[in-house]
Amino acid sequence: MIPDPNSVPRDIARVMICDDSVVIRGAISRMLSDEPDIEVVARVANGQLALDELKLRAVDVLVLDIEMPVMDGLTALPLLLRQDPGLRVVMSSTLTTQGAEIAMQALRLGAADYLPKPSANEVQGDGQFRRELIAKVRGLAQLRRRAARPATGTPAGRSPLLAARALSIRPPRLLAIGSSTGGPQALFTLLPALGATLSVPVVITQHMPPTFTRILADHITKLGGMKCDEAADGETLVAGRIYLAPGDRHLLVQAKMGGLMARLSTEPPENFCRPAVDPMIRSAATACDGQVLAVMLTGMGHDGLAGIRTLVESGGIAIAQDEATSVVWGMPGAIARTGLCHAVLPLPRIAAKIQEILGKPAAR
Repeated sequence: MIPDPNSVPRDIARVMICDDSVVIRGAISRMLSDEPDIEVVARVANGQLALDELKLRAVDVLVLDIEMPVMDGLTALPLLLRQDPGLRVVMSSTLTTQGAEIAMQALRLGAADYLPKPSANEVQGDGQFRRELIAKVRGLAQLRRRAARPATGTPAGRSPLLAARALSIRPPRLLAIGSSTGGPQALFTLLPALGATLSVPVVITQHMPPTFTRILADHITKLGGMKCDEAADGETLVAGRIYLAPGDRHLLVQAKMGGLMARLSTEPPENFCRPAVDPMIRSAATACDGQVLAVMLTGMGHDGLAGIRTLVESGGIAIAQDEATSVVWGMPGAIARTGLCHAVLPLPRIAAKIQEILGKPAAR
């Protein structure tokens, strides 16, 4: 019998670390144990041991390595989720093509998120890897506990913040999506629900390393909706196609003979990110004279806030994912709290709203 995760204090995230490297297990454990609201309850060296431990103790989040002896992470993943369907699993992947491919496959099989394995400097440091690790563990633990509790408070789909802005009467020429922490899984939910075609092109900036963005684009295409590719510099943006910002490049939108084209930039990072959401939204607002529908999905920080402000001031439309369905309500929360949103919605309802704004029935 699986221990009840609600039998422990609700503000404590219980974590298991599964990695065959004693160095990685120790480093991740130290990073997490420094946080007062996170408790590392188990550290194991392979998937079979993780299954054994899961029978003995309540776990909210499992950080799961891919390549391990006895039982690897991809083999263990479905067994772990069968044993505890509410478990949130973060795959720990190398920054290789194979590692990225397996991580994306794991997301489609039910993993909640992924983390690139830390470098030697990151193991010892206090930088981006640690911040991302803590944000994902904390956010996923909250999602687990929220899902396990009876629904209370604000009904789904409503925001307790500010009244929604009135929609612009000018139809959008472009759909622009920004996402970060928890974003791949959110995109896997949102994009297939939009169907196989749209009346406008779709541009996406997801904070992600270079190798991973190409694999992410392939996996989005495999979901059976619109075709997705990494954007290429100078290519024309076509309605019903998805263009993903390549890792380490800002994706910009530029007007071109009555249409739109993609430009890639190596300008410095914004909000510590390249690609960043702000330059994409900012350039899209200019290229489309404000006729852009922007959607902000789960993510840490406030990347996209400045761009959305510019867009809304020029007549564009902004939708934010709500807090209850976000792994981290940083990026969508930033635009919601400043009153820039025309709607704040649970992830499963965003596709229908996009279709409504674009004048097309939601995909079934």
